[in-house]
Amino acid sequence: MKELAPRQMGAVNWLGLWTLYAKEVRRFLNVHLQTVGAPVITSLLFLAVFLLALGRAVETVNGIPFATFLAPGLIMMTMAQNAFANTSSSIMISKVQGNIVDVLMPPLSAGEMVAGFAFGAVTRGIVVGLATAIGMALFVDVSIHNIWAILYFGISASLMLALLGIAGGVWAEKFDHIAVVTNFVVTPLSFLSGTFYSAENLPEAGKILVHFNPFFYMIDGFRYGFTGISDGTVMTGVIVLAVVNAVLWVLCYRMIKSGYKLKA
Repeated sequence: MKELAPRQMGAVNWLGLWTLYAKEVRRFLNVHLQTVGAPVITSLLFLAVFLLALGRAVETVNGIPFATFLAPGLIMMTMAQNAFANTSSSIMISKVQGNIVDVLMPPLSAGEMVAGFAFGAVTRGIVVGLATAIGMALFVDVSIHNIWAILYFGISASLMLALLGIAGGVWAEKFDHIAVVTNFVVTPLSFLSGTFYSAENLPEAGKILVHFNPFFYMIDGFRYGFTGISDGTVMTGVIVLAVVNAVLWVLCYRMIKSGYKLKA
């Protein structure tokens, strides 16, 4: 019998990369009420609570209605948190259940694994963001000022949190460790990024500190895409997110390449 020659993958295993990406997308779509519907409801509740609590006291921020100011920040926060949850939970569950080997054994390079996990999470972030924006448009005037800013900051922010989720999922040994990253890194940086307020209203020390928070730039740039108003320099945000994503990509690549906490 004639032996079959091994399949040549080329420089990039596109089939394997697509398979991993499709697996990550199907994983969250199979439970869409939990992964897409629930975040939308949570964001609308945040919107309702803040408008009811502060709507009369804070009618405008930087010259625009408070609801119009608040909506982009809530959309971005929801996108980022769900992108993080997608990668961190996927890797953590695979490690706990012992089927991480199903991802490690196929002919996938470390870069392809990072890309597959990350782009699957970015897709979830975009889907959740679109659903949240549609839901908020029913109650708030959501208009588009600069579509390219919305696309860049939306995708870059989702990628940043997806990569952070990969690093957290690889590092974590149990779900409590993921909760630590969520509760002490992701949530505080999200809430202290200008999601619910303008950084211009902070005291001078607060203004300085907030500019060291990369979450500020993703919120500020994304809000600029909708309102045309920003607290910082949009181009600075473009550069900061590009640099942070490059650093996180290299970190995730090295963690997976070395088999850190993935291989016995």
